Amino acid sequence: MSVRVLVTGAGGPAGVAVIRSLQRRDDVEVLAADMDRWASGIYLVPADRRRLVPAGLADHFVETVRAMCADDRVDVLFPTVDVELPRLAAARDELAAAGTLLASPSVRTLETALDKLALARACARTAYVPRTELVGTPQAVSGWEFPVIVKPRRGAGSRGVRVVLSQTELDAVHADEDLLVQELLPGDEFSVDVLADLDGHVVAAVPRARLRVDSGVAVAGVTVHDEALVAAATAVAEAIGLTTVANVQLKRTADGTPGLLEVNPRFPGAMPLTIASGVDMPSLVLDAMLGRALPRHVDFVETANVRYLEDVFLPLDDVLPAGSTAGPSPEPGP
Repeated sequence: MSVRVLVTGAGGPAGVAVIRSLQRRDDVEVLAADMDRWASGIYLVPADRRRLVPAGLADHFVETVRAMCADDRVDVLFPTVDVELPRLAAARDELAAAGTLLASPSVRTLETALDKLALARACARTAYVPRTELVGTPQAVSGWEFPVIVKPRRGAGSRGVRVVLSQTELDAVHADEDLLVQELLPGDEFSVDVLADLDGHVVAAVPRARLRVDSGVAVAGVTVHDEALVAAATAVAEAIGLTTVANVQLKRTADGTPGLLEVNPRFPGAMPLTIASGVDMPSLVLDAMLGRALPRHVDFVETANVRYLEDVFLPLDDVLPAGSTAGPSPEPGP
């Protein structure tokens, strides 16, 4: 029988990448969910597999998804949205009791990765971590070589990140915003997609350079063989106890050493490039979740990509109705 998989965040590039990866398998039926009925990825699957869910921070989000997984007989749940991850990870046992396995890192790993100060402390002994201090503490007051970076302690992407040019400007930063001040690394930045099996062994680490970015999403890039980047990302993944997939962001120091910026503990939007390079991480994660042994190592080839817009056309009757929380459920199996 086919494995039934639900992918949330179908409106984002990560969700679309996971859906398309798993749809290439003959043994998988993919269901797609998002809070927005206009999310493009929902319409990549047949009409009876399209679902709407509440916002990830809504009080009833977890219970809605858990009930949906039970009703739809979902074998594996793939969340792809940052705010959903900790809440679903906390309900991992309840999901499993209803027959659904959760393809995401552990609560401990998520808490470490999503708190940039905790991440810096966890990785300080295993990788180069730029000096990172909490604004408002004595340690953050002085001793900086400007410019420096000020960024939110929690949050994804570049939101709220700014360059501070002087001590006077740093002194004016308010401590009540839960901000970090961090050494500014001068070198090139790389993203490394890391796959670890359920025992925490790193199976693959694929560095890529983002050559062109539009609205925070890489629209042109290239994977690169660089052992220093692979080693640094592997060390970070092991330090935080990674299982499944995360994106490790690194930037070089003046002498070329890869330094840790942050970890996004989910499938990244640029996952299609990693897949095209030879490491189909969503499919490998599914195998791991189903108890199938993964290779000890999966290599990749250097590959470039450019991204373009693609339309999905459908009759108006196929658009999910506003206000609904789920599409039609399939008939129960025998």
